[in-house]
Amino acid sequence: MRPQVDVERAHDALEAVAAAPQTQTQFSRGALTGYVWALGRGTSAPVTGSHRHGTPNLGQLTGEIDASVMQLADQTLRTVPRDYVQGVHDALAWVCGYSDDQPSGGFTSPA
Repeated sequence: MRPQVDVERAHDALEAVAAAPQTQTQFSRGALTGYVWALGRGTSAPVTGSHRHGTPNLGQLTGEIDASVMQLADQTLRTVPRDYVQGVHDALAWVCGYSDDQPSGGFTSPA
């Protein structure tokens, strides 16, 4: 897992770029939500909606990544826009160290 300070920086960088309504995308909203949850600031998991308090552990983070993969693969499972789920996935995959692609300032939604 990435250090909390790195996740804080990634969140702050993305928030600075996506703060204005005209620059927000579903992808950036999803990534921000993933970062907030990974930092322990949200009570509901961003994809499954499961409730918990405190900072999630690697198993809980990985469970959300798995849920996002399932929703991305099967649109009948999706209750939110695909780009939002992709943003959550990419943020949590980066937080866990499963990906080196960090959704942060200057990052745009995939086509």
